[in-house]
Amino acid sequence: METLLLWPEGAPGALGTSDEDCPAITPYLVEGKKNAAVIVCPGGAYAMRADHEGGPVAEWLNTLGISAFVLRYRVAPYGYPHALHDAQRALRTIRYRADEFGIDPGRLGILGFSAGGHLASSAGVLFDAGDEAASEPLERQSSRPDLLILCYPVISMAEGVTHQGSKENQLGSQPDPELTERLSSELQVTAATPPAFLWHTSDDGAVPVENSLQFAAALSRHHIPFDLHVYAHGEHGLGLADDEPHTRGWTEACASWLALNGYCK
Repeated sequence: METLLLWPEGAPGALGTSDEDCPAITPYLVEGKKNAAVIVCPGGAYAMRADHEGGPVAEWLNTLGISAFVLRYRVAPYGYPHALHDAQRALRTIRYRADEFGIDPGRLGILGFSAGGHLASSAGVLFDAGDEAASEPLERQSSRPDLLILCYPVISMAEGVTHQGSKENQLGSQPDPELTERLSSELQVTAATPPAFLWHTSDDGAVPVENSLQFAAALSRHHIPFDLHVYAHGEHGLGLADDEPHTRGWTEACASWLALNGYCK
């Protein structure tokens, strides 16, 4: 698959020129025009990106008639706001090049697992309409995703709820309280937050299920449509969960929800 750099001339704040310094998207396109599309953010505690939560997920989306883009976002030693800027840049890039990619810029979602779920939820609550005065036309595009798919996501930075490794990799060992609040997505939900699909396991030993429950509660308070699926058992990091009879139904549930939102062919 061809990998497309989000900043061909070098990313803002880059510490070097290796792949890890160069955020990028890998397109998995389906044939046709005006297809729905989803950006895929693998998890990995903001320390790495898990392969099984990238390409295989994009290929599953393709089976639904949805184009996908796997995001290579920056991880440690990069902290906030680099990963968020990478996700926002990906949303703007895909919208700007929508005709080239054969997608509908008004049906562009974002999906994330674990820390990638935190990145996806952050993109869903900390977006902007684009900078009309920007010299680069791409930067005039909105960074708001049209829907969210959050898979055992880290949502909160609050003690006792967060995933400590993800929090430290984003905010350091002594985070600013204001940034802690800003990056707690459940506290940033508004009436403009996109619809969301969430799934988690109730016995997740790495990222407590309270992350999904609190985000869903915030969506409910603001009358944002959502699907919430909590499974009784399942270890953290299942991805598509092909080998887990109890939890693998999440993909069918998600496909149904995507169809409800006009994303499947």
